[in-house]
Amino acid sequence: MKRKIEIMDTTLRDGEQTSGVSFSVSEKLTLAKLLLEELKVDRIEVASARVSDGELQAVQQITSWATAHNYINNVEVLTFVDKGVSIKWMQDAGAKVQNLLTKGSLNHLTHQLKKTPEQHFKEIKETILLAQNHQIETNVYLEDWSNGMRNSKAYVYQFLDFLSHQPIKRVLLPDTLGVLTHTETFTYISELVKKYPNLHFDFHGHNDYDLSVANVMEAIKAGCHGLHLTINGMGERAGNAPMASVVAVINDFLPDVEIDLKETSLYKVSRLVSTFTGFGIPANKPIVGENVFTQTAGIHADGDSKKNLYFNDLLPERFGRKRQYALGKTSGKANILKNLQELGLTLNDDDLGKVTQRIIELGDKKEKVTKEDLPYIISDVLDSDSYQDKVIVKSYVLTHSKGLKPSTTVAVEIENELFEENAQGDGQYDAFMNAITKIFKAKNIKLPKLIDYAVRIPPGSNSDALCETIITWQNGENEFKTRGLDSDQTVSAIKATEKMLNII
Repeated sequence: MKRKIEIMDTTLRDGEQTSGVSFSVSEKLTLAKLLLEELKVDRIEVASARVSDGELQAVQQITSWATAHNYINNVEVLTFVDKGVSIKWMQDAGAKVQNLLTKGSLNHLTHQLKKTPEQHFKEIKETILLAQNHQIETNVYLEDWSNGMRNSKAYVYQFLDFLSHQPIKRVLLPDTLGVLTHTETFTYISELVKKYPNLHFDFHGHNDYDLSVANVMEAIKAGCHGLHLTINGMGERAGNAPMASVVAVINDFLPDVEIDLKETSLYKVSRLVSTFTGFGIPANKPIVGENVFTQTAGIHADGDSKKNLYFNDLLPERFGRKRQYALGKTSGKANILKNLQELGLTLNDDDLGKVTQRIIELGDKKEKVTKEDLPYIISDVLDSDSYQDKVIVKSYVLTHSKGLKPSTTVAVEIENELFEENAQGDGQYDAFMNAITKIFKAKNIKLPKLIDYAVRIPPGSNSDALCETIITWQNGENEFKTRGLDSDQTVSAIKATEKMLNII
């Protein structure tokens, strides 16, 4: 029998401590549903008690939904030893599980609370019993536990001796400052599991030394029963142990344990969290980064065509993704052939060589080349009429005045026929898109959905710098990107949109 590991997601609580991040009430509810129903995590920590009215409203909505769908015991709230104030907040919020924050190191207890262990334990006991009287289940956080094990182990054991006789469900072991090495993690948790076989231990890792995933692996090997993770590794300072990486590591390297989490939903949830928070996902972040399933070197693309020589067990399909082949100065013919196949295009060897050379030249100039650029490059290199633009944005007027809604009048030539339309919007580009949509709706053509809009200006540039706008579009099940370059941000977006109109 495999050992079951509980996954507790704390994106909505600890992850929200990421600098500059705050979820709205509706965003918290949406993510709570997604985490429990779509991703299938076992538990979610959704808030800290007493923080704000908005936090209370969010938890009330989550607990209302969770109660109706039998998830109420999977929703947890961070609480404090505060003479029942947090318990009252929990009652008002409708929550049934508290994660009680206590001091896991003598250093914190002595210098922050200025209390003796006996005083602290007495207040904790009163809080646990009060919660029990109100049908609220208790888990206990030992804040700064990792330093407690390093510097005041006798205190930690005294604390756990006390907790082992209390009506609690779990003991939560945070590496609060992210200071543990993997060897320490294994040693400390092994000791606790052996000494307290009847206690359930969760490990809560932080990533200050970039060791959180390694520490999670060792915590599981040492016998811990649950893990605290966040989407995209969000959290204070360097963040928490990242959900996607940990799930992949467990499934691929720890055959004796099992988790219920659904791998194929990781990327979807990751992108939604990034959208809600504005907290970008690094392109090279394992599992969920834009580049991690992209082969850049031509020799790798060639190897993939010859018995998948450059594949590992992290197949993109596991995570609802697809392998891609980048186009740039390190591209070989194999990369370009892979992209041509996706577009349904073929070239003879001589023409393929010419196109390859042009892509290498563009890469040397640091220009970004996408699969959707290939028809234009082919047309340019081969002096062909096969890929002439069928849609041309002939002219436009963009207006933006204080107190008035932005508006656009645009003239578009579609296969030599001119169309003109005007519209308002929430911004100049939105007004432009609304006008374009009117034109194509009249022709019974549905435009793709804009799902990402990225603007880049070279670091250290002045206000007259060239601005690159890269827009990601979704057309049915397919996604593609177009790029525009101009000194005006809106104009660069319009150029990227013109490319999209020709592609569809």
